[in-house]
Amino acid sequence: MKSLLFKISLLVLFFFIPSKIEAQKFQGKATYMSKSKMELGSWGARMSEEQKKQIAARLKNRLEKTYTLTFNMQESMFLEEEKIDAISGATDSWGGYFSRGDQYKNVKESTLAQSQEFYGKRFLVKDSLYKIDWKMGTETKKIGNYTCYKAKAFVPTTELNWYSFSWGDLRQNDKEGEAKPEEKMTVVEAWYTPQIPVAQGPAEFWGLPGLILEVSADNTTLLCTEVVLNPTDKVNIVAPEKGTEATKGEYVTIVREKMLEMRNNRMGRRRGR
Repeated sequence: MKSLLFKISLLVLFFFIPSKIEAQKFQGKATYMSKSKMELGSWGARMSEEQKKQIAARLKNRLEKTYTLTFNMQESMFLEEEKIDAISGATDSWGGYFSRGDQYKNVKESTLAQSQEFYGKRFLVKDSLYKIDWKMGTETKKIGNYTCYKAKAFVPTTELNWYSFSWGDLRQNDKEGEAKPEEKMTVVEAWYTPQIPVAQGPAEFWGLPGLILEVSADNTTLLCTEVVLNPTDKVNIVAPEKGTEATKGEYVTIVREKMLEMRNNRMGRRRGR
């Protein structure tokens, strides 16, 4: 009896150890296309279709982007491919101030490390990952060769675009004054595949029992166009380390204060004329 138990234990150990080793070595690379709808508001209502097309052409690099997600069971790195501005032939540096930097996620430890540059200064934003409360459904669809399942969530808008700013944000803050505004929520719809059993995903999205291949939030959709599992050329996933450290909240405060300073300086020059 003892001999039989010993043989069974060895058999279990034989199957368990290789699977654990494979899990540690498991790696993948996914390419995502990002498309955003152009929001022109009431201003756009006064424009001709030709004018809208011209603006769309100028903003193409900001409305359509390509990203790469390198991942394993625990970590991921999300990088944007640099594009050349179609109008000037230069890199889109102004848009780069308010775009997502190199983003590292550790889903096991629920930590984020993101490299951001703002007016020549590099910041290293280190914070906890926002835990998304996903509601998983039974609806399915195919994305490439993968069967995907639908999941939805409501996520605070500030958690999705904390790195992005506009002059309109400052005007909104002026109107709000000391009153605390109601927290805005964004509806997020994701499609994940259990065939790639990692809790990874593009951008701020993670935490589902499978790789997220498509996700839509507000006016932007990220769609995976290619997945390579265990590529021949292994890629080391290393968190960014350079820059002045700040939390997401601290970074938001720093950028808003700088933008407010720039606005006040500009208004002061106009009054002095």
